Amino acid sequence: MTYAGDLTPHEAWKLLEDEPGAILVDVRTEAEWRFVGVPDASSLDKKAALIEWVQYPAMSRNAGFLDQLKATGVEPGQPIVFLCRSGARSISAAEAATAAGLGPAYNVLEGFEGATDGDGHRGWQGWKGAGLPWQQG
Repeated sequence: MTYAGDLTPHEAWKLLEDEPGAILVDVRTEAEWRFVGVPDASSLDKKAALIEWVQYPAMSRNAGFLDQLKATGVEPGQPIVFLCRSGARSISAAEAATAAGLGPAYNVLEGFEGATDGDGHRGWQGWKGAGLPWQQG
């Protein structure tokens, strides 16, 4: 594994709660933030950083990702919790942050919405399915 590890949504919340310097980074696209919602860490006096891993609508890799991450003020040794839709893009983001000397970097298992159910719907897993705070973007 080339990043600090995977966390369940509740483990991610606990880390954000227990580590004052920990930052939550949502790497989904602007369209996902706007139409699906965003995690709400305001009760922890934190706000999720929204940095696309791939840029919508072309879905090409965001070449400025690491610069945008550094612009949040994150420093080496500061825990970073990465979140995407289902836990795939956030692994790539955690690996990139780790390779750049940032982190420890973590991936949130199942992401914000998780996999689709038998009817093709999301939201029963992940951050939303765990009942963690979120708001409509």
